[in-house]
Amino acid sequence: MFENINIIEWIGYVGSVIIAISLTMSSIIRLRWFNLLGASIFSTYGFIIGSMPVAFLNLFITLINIFYLTKIYSTKDYFKILHIRKENRYLEYFLDFYAKDINKFFPRFCDKFKNHLYDNENLLCILVIRNANVAGLFIGRKISDDEMIVEIDFAVPEYRDFKTGNYVYRQSQDHFRELGIKKLISRSSIKKHQHYLSKMGFTEKLNNKNEIVWVKELENKS
Repeated sequence: MFENINIIEWIGYVGSVIIAISLTMSSIIRLRWFNLLGASIFSTYGFIIGSMPVAFLNLFITLINIFYLTKIYSTKDYFKILHIRKENRYLEYFLDFYAKDINKFFPRFCDKFKNHLYDNENLLCILVIRNANVAGLFIGRKISDDEMIVEIDFAVPEYRDFKTGNYVYRQSQDHFRELGIKKLISRSSIKKHQHYLSKMGFTEKLNNKNEIVWVKELENKS
């Protein structure tokens, strides 16, 4: 079957598949990028086979995606950190609503929180507000005078573009310094999350128990 398909038809199939994949994405930015790629390929296919409706329609979609991506990357985002108590009812609702997604990156965290395993812990609970919307949740547990374990650092699907993490880990280090924190420690066996930690300035190290952890040394305030 496939051996009878010529290269021009393959271009059309590839464009169609990429467009279809883009529609499954929850991240608006990824959807736009994949849709841009798929539409541009499918537009090229339309020009090659002489189908002007296909070519110009997908060219138009390509230009729309370029317009909105330019707007997204050029628009200034406004962030704010909101400290909350671990007994906060919205926090409970947030964890219930995103439990399935959270458990992909932080297995069993929601169950442990719901079962009150953190009741006696010294927790820092932060909602990250982005343009008046809740973009993410950070919960850290202080384990010494200057060290904190990152129990969860979760961005909602619409805001997984590293900006939220950059705000927490690079622009808002004063929030950790005020607690005397000089080192953040995270554990992860999930490749996607490890990539994110690396982007945020964490480095892979062995702790005193010979376990692999991800560590971020906070910058000294100038």
